[in-house]
Amino acid sequence: MKFRIACIVLLIVHGAAFGQKKTDSLLTALNDVIETAARYDQAKIQSIQQLKQLTDRLPAGDLTARFSLYQQLYEEYKIFNYDSAYNYARKLQATATSLNDPLRSDVARMKLSFILLSSGMFRESYDTLQQVRVDRFPDSLKAEYYCFMARYYYDLADYDNDQYHTPGYNVLGTAFLDSALRLFPPSSFNYNYYSGLRNIRIGNREDADRYFQTLMRDTTLTDHELALTASTLSDNYIRSGETDTAIQLLIQAAIADIRSSTKETAAIFNLASLLFRQGDLQSASTYIEKALNDAFSYGARQRKIQVSAILPLIEAEKVNRVESEKRTLITYAAIVTLLLMALVALIVVIFRQLRKLKIAQQIITEANIKQQEINHKLTEANKFKDEYIGYFFNGNSEFYAKMEKFKRNLETKVADRKLEEIRLLANTINIKKEKEELLGNFDRIFLKLFPHFIEEFNTMFSPEDQIQLKENELLNTDLRIFALIRMGIHDSEKIARILEYSVNTINTYKTRIKNKSIVPNEDFEHRIMEIRSI
Repeated sequence: MKFRIACIVLLIVHGAAFGQKKTDSLLTALNDVIETAARYDQAKIQSIQQLKQLTDRLPAGDLTARFSLYQQLYEEYKIFNYDSAYNYARKLQATATSLNDPLRSDVARMKLSFILLSSGMFRESYDTLQQVRVDRFPDSLKAEYYCFMARYYYDLADYDNDQYHTPGYNVLGTAFLDSALRLFPPSSFNYNYYSGLRNIRIGNREDADRYFQTLMRDTTLTDHELALTASTLSDNYIRSGETDTAIQLLIQAAIADIRSSTKETAAIFNLASLLFRQGDLQSASTYIEKALNDAFSYGARQRKIQVSAILPLIEAEKVNRVESEKRTLITYAAIVTLLLMALVALIVVIFRQLRKLKIAQQIITEANIKQQEINHKLTEANKFKDEYIGYFFNGNSEFYAKMEKFKRNLETKVADRKLEEIRLLANTINIKKEKEELLGNFDRIFLKLFPHFIEEFNTMFSPEDQIQLKENELLNTDLRIFALIRMGIHDSEKIARILEYSVNTINTYKTRIKNKSIVPNEDFEHRIMEIRSI
């Protein structure tokens, strides 16, 4: 009996040692891949540049081919950079509108919704999805749509993470996955992956493991598919308390993410969190910094918040450990005060630790100061931009008033029969031209600050009601009124003075435009204020 117990203990110890050895080996591989991450990103960028060159060579009228290339560029960017993916999703929308193709328009909306969801913009993603007519989709697009809706509700469930809303969101997500699974071939990656995900969500961990292990044995998976599989499977082991196996899977997922230049990822963040809980602060710090860099590179808002929440905890724990070491050293020094040589040795160690701590604190302080300077510069730049536009209009409006007064004075002198002296000078003043130049300057400066204003303004209208500018026209009166509102001038009286209309005329313009919009009147100006500057 004792022999059996001893054998069991030896097997457990040997298994634990083997597991730790495998984890250490995988961590070494991950560190090596992180060192060469720039090489994978450069290859990604080169592939994107080639697609952009193909787009530039397309004839202007070949909208079908342009839509296809825009879709390829979107796919390249959707896990690499949010802003660029969003830009190409909007280009897909514009191209589909030009083609007058409802199916392509719905595809573009779905792409836009995906990228909005990836950035944590749940409301905007849902609003965009509401416009999609899934009934006219072929089965492949229906499956994609149902999977996206499942992800939408699962993400909402994870975001709320409470006992009131989360269960309902999980039920909705699972229902959509059921619809998608009926459309996937049983042997496909999507069928196995989403079957595994579904079983995780409903608590069938054994069935989930079976589906994911089938995929993990598939040597034909792409790096991105491998990352998705390993990362999601790790959640199954986290839920069952098998943290070591979960860590090994997350390391594999993180390596695959780097190799595929995936910046919209949770694998390395989750890995850092688990290592932090296990007390491996050095590795946790390295990987949380990589996760933070990826989050900022991609532009995912919710990922930045997640990473920013745990980063201070890791750094604080590192400082606490240093402080703890310092206190321990001081205690040892007090105990061995009678041993002069030992005391001297301990003092040397203490000073070294203090010096390291001071350097670390200095680095943290300098980083905080730099970040504060960057934030201050950004705030200051925005303030200058707003004040410059305000100054531009105030100055020119005052100049226009002075010119009006000056002309009236000249006309008075004319009435005093001094015609020969001042008539030529008075006639050189062209008020209309001055005003047109003022508005033209405003148009150019405004569009430089808000280059996508017209495009985003038109998205709030049906195609037949969208504004079409004349040749060489930058803005018209409709656009100019809401451009002033975007600059913060909400008072109709001020707008009327700037544009030389009556207040009633300005209010009539605003009411007419809002009534044409597909956006509710009460939300229209709020949507205008959401249009982003450069």
